[in-house]
Amino acid sequence: MNNKEIEKFDNLDRNQINDEYKWDLTYLFKNNDEYNAAYVDCKKYLEEIKKMKGKILKDKDTFYNFLKTNEKLDRLYSKIYLYSHLACDTDTRDSKLQDLKMRSENLGDEIAKSTAFVLPEILSNEENDVINLINSDEKLKKYEFSFKDLFRIKKHTLSEKEEELISKASSSLSASSEIYYNLHNADATFGSVEHNGKTIQISESNYIELLRSKDRELRKKVFEEYYKFYEKHKNTIAACYKNKIKSSHFYSDVKGYSSALNASLYSDNIDEEVYHNLIKEIHKYLPDLYDYLLVKRKMLNVDELHMYDIYMEPNESKEKYPFNKGKEMVFNALKPLGDEYLEKLNRPFNEGWIDIYPNKGKKTGAYQWSCYDSPSYVLLNYNDTYNSVSTMAHELGHAMHSVHSNEVQDYEYHDYPIFLAEIASTVNEVLLFNYSYENAKDKDEKINLIVDFLDMVRTTIFRQTMFAEFEMNMFDKNSKGISLTEEELSSSYYELNQKYFGENVVSDDLIRYEWMRIPHFYTPFYVYKYATGLVSALSLAYDILNGVDGARERYIEFLSSGGSDYPLNILKKAGVDITSKEPFEKAFNMFKEKLQELKELM
Repeated sequence: MNNKEIEKFDNLDRNQINDEYKWDLTYLFKNNDEYNAAYVDCKKYLEEIKKMKGKILKDKDTFYNFLKTNEKLDRLYSKIYLYSHLACDTDTRDSKLQDLKMRSENLGDEIAKSTAFVLPEILSNEENDVINLINSDEKLKKYEFSFKDLFRIKKHTLSEKEEELISKASSSLSASSEIYYNLHNADATFGSVEHNGKTIQISESNYIELLRSKDRELRKKVFEEYYKFYEKHKNTIAACYKNKIKSSHFYSDVKGYSSALNASLYSDNIDEEVYHNLIKEIHKYLPDLYDYLLVKRKMLNVDELHMYDIYMEPNESKEKYPFNKGKEMVFNALKPLGDEYLEKLNRPFNEGWIDIYPNKGKKTGAYQWSCYDSPSYVLLNYNDTYNSVSTMAHELGHAMHSVHSNEVQDYEYHDYPIFLAEIASTVNEVLLFNYSYENAKDKDEKINLIVDFLDMVRTTIFRQTMFAEFEMNMFDKNSKGISLTEEELSSSYYELNQKYFGENVVSDDLIRYEWMRIPHFYTPFYVYKYATGLVSALSLAYDILNGVDGARERYIEFLSSGGSDYPLNILKKAGVDITSKEPFEKAFNMFKEKLQELKELM
């Protein structure tokens, strides 16, 4: 297939694209009859579970029967849900596919409502009694970790009436999030700029791309116009975020957590020290970021590096990477992971797990999505750029994580926690960067690749840690009774931005409103996971690339661990103790090495 054919895919309907470029959903259901039969079976399993109300822990046989019936229901519903969403994402304009998706979501609501009694019924028992029941039968013993973890939350579970009351109040308490999302997504208009006789409309989706323009005047215009929206709505957004913080404190207080941070980290059994250690360690490496930004200023040949300059890349790559070439690059890059890994990597390509090219109505972006009884499906919108190759490597990292976990773990523990979810994908990106850099044709290509790598560290480690520190500071101020006015929020963010970017960058006054454009702040204390994930991935990749004894084997074990232990324990077995300084040293050794090479290339 040539490039002109690929360019046409955006304008093709789904049925005009050859099957070889589309994923095969018949692994989930061969036809409509199978799909509809699954619905009937789900209802049957649901009725069986409802009949067990009040008797789940009657004896070991009844308990085991409940666990297996619940597993059958969960596995079958996961297939229905996955199939419905994957099918809809291939053409979001298709009303029949939208109905399919809605039908699956309605079934999920029915399941959740009908099984709401399960958790309170189990937690109404003493932990020792449940664990003793589990240990009384060999076939139940594999559930021990799962139920010990379940009982960890018992002390933060209120009475049935109290939980019901909180549930009824939840829609009111979450109103600030809903208002923000509607304002930010549905009602936001970022205006337009006139440039070289053209009117350029600014949107959330093209803002960063416009900041990568070679034309500095355009970048400045876009930056200033974009933030007018946030300046105009600053008091509304500040009120939304202040109330989100207050509602988070309410939940953590009434549920008996020591803090909102503790409440957010509790489900993954993450100690608050991990969060504090991340911020403390990244502060040590801020001088390295300052050094890089000084180099970037020189590369861009500007007297002052402004916030609208930092996304700019020095050279525009015109290299094309057709899909087969990109695939070959990924396989070559991942050779350090061993032959068995590469053999598994062939499956998505040979067995129809990947949806490769864009088409009319197809969901944009890329993702990997699977369940225990399905292939690890990968959605791409491949367009022959290096970024497409990197995205393919990234999503295949997720896919191989799922493949390894599903092969080794029972259903109970196959799903890995979000804290670990971005590590395998990022390891693949780092290995691809290393291979591409070693095989670069000329100096410009090497410079582009290094800048991409250093910017990944800047945006994913430094920037996300800055966000994490801002969150922590604002929650602390609220706890101390400091009024979180718009001025307090924006000034605090501005000071933090100055701290993280240093004297080599002009912190333009409008950047004080940047915190307002970060939707993740409405999922408190989430963004730190991006930073710890990349630090962990760089540490693992560092050991793999340097041939550290046992590093590859430990990494494969990590991929195979699923959710069989707490995230920090799984990471430690892989050789990463994120509570220590070692992974940060390895990560920033790579950063410093590539920064030095960039200086030499210049």
